[in-house]
Amino acid sequence: MIEEMLNKIDDKSYKIGIIGLGYVGLPLLWTFYQQGFTLTGIDVDQRKIDELEAGRTYIKHFRNEQIAEMMNSGKVSVTTEFASVKDVDAILMCVPTPLDHHREPDMSYVESTVESVSYYLQKGQLLVLESTTYPGTTDELIKPLAEKYSGLKAGEDFFLAYSPEREDPGNADFRTATIPKVVGGDGEDAQKLASALYSQAISEVVPVSSTRAAEATKLLENIFRSVNIALVNEMKVVFQKMDIDVYEVINAARTKPFGFMAFYPGPGLGGHCIPIDPFYLTWKAREYGINTRFIELAGEVNTAMPNFVIERTIQALNSKKKSVNGSRILCLGLAYKPDVDDMRESPTFEIMDLLSEYGAEVDFHDPYIPKITPTREYAHWTGKESTPWNKEVVSEYDAVVICTNHSDIDYDDLLNWQDCIVDTRNALKTLLNTTGQVWKA
Repeated sequence: MIEEMLNKIDDKSYKIGIIGLGYVGLPLLWTFYQQGFTLTGIDVDQRKIDELEAGRTYIKHFRNEQIAEMMNSGKVSVTTEFASVKDVDAILMCVPTPLDHHREPDMSYVESTVESVSYYLQKGQLLVLESTTYPGTTDELIKPLAEKYSGLKAGEDFFLAYSPEREDPGNADFRTATIPKVVGGDGEDAQKLASALYSQAISEVVPVSSTRAAEATKLLENIFRSVNIALVNEMKVVFQKMDIDVYEVINAARTKPFGFMAFYPGPGLGGHCIPIDPFYLTWKAREYGINTRFIELAGEVNTAMPNFVIERTIQALNSKKKSVNGSRILCLGLAYKPDVDDMRESPTFEIMDLLSEYGAEVDFHDPYIPKITPTREYAHWTGKESTPWNKEVVSEYDAVVICTNHSDIDYDDLLNWQDCIVDTRNALKTLLNTTGQVWKA
């Protein structure tokens, strides 16, 4: 069976199903399409299916022309129906793994997807999870569920693997095909199949000894970033009290050619991975009686940053003899990082909530997000539209808080239009605080 599957991968007659067509699944669909594979994309969001079938993109870094080419090729179909997985050879799952209200893993999306898929699971199929999760998910959760609902035996009738996504939306230096792919299989045959499949589309495959090792690799990558961002965020708060520019210090430190890696502070963590992944490990570690104090402390520092932004906004308004209560405040940038349309876990939402709780009237402007679409945590902002970017509108606000430093914002215009600006991203690098116009946060 394995040799037959490997031959199908080699001659590209191997059919691939991808579940979840968001910021991970859609790039994966495109990457395998470019290598000549036949693909089925599945998503429960009918809007995404309609957009793709119409040849339109819903993710900024894809062009409509790319989507139209892919959908008109005869090699790619999209649907909301899970039954279509019975006609593919590999099923790659790219579904959300958020935290619940207690900051514990919410595995409901994975569980429901595995259950839905397993009813149609066929002998010889490869099932791979790409979502970030805790070590043990594949063999403790996915394997029992898949065996229960399919009646098949993992390692004999079907094969399991884990290969964490490493997408970085907006990064022009890397794309899905050029980012090394870590692969951990549930047994030798699963490892061979998964590695062979990804090697057809990804420039480098990095095999590890188990699904647990692959799951842990993804967590380490993002916890590393979380801890270092927490460090510079804390330094920012300390240096602000000392009247020292943290960005000047970081840029000086990075001239050291060894032993230092530059990380930059911000208004809080955003994106689907870094704000969430550390808590997946801390949750799992408790099962082994381990308290991950260092990781949890970093999480506390990072989640406190929106409150620091509010404190600086209060100080900025006070300098103009105004209070937050009753003020009109514009948050500039809703995306979690520059030049993308991805607002998942964006700290701007928390800043908007806090300002509203203080009695401010809050709007946002983001050139990439014309309207807020439904989110799990901030549904109350759904439908709110981006404020127009012009002097007449922007100058009427009591303050502007720069939450995301999009490169195509004309900051010279902002300086001319607004006399109370809170800069959380060092977007206005050349302006000194002594002007009384800009407050760094």
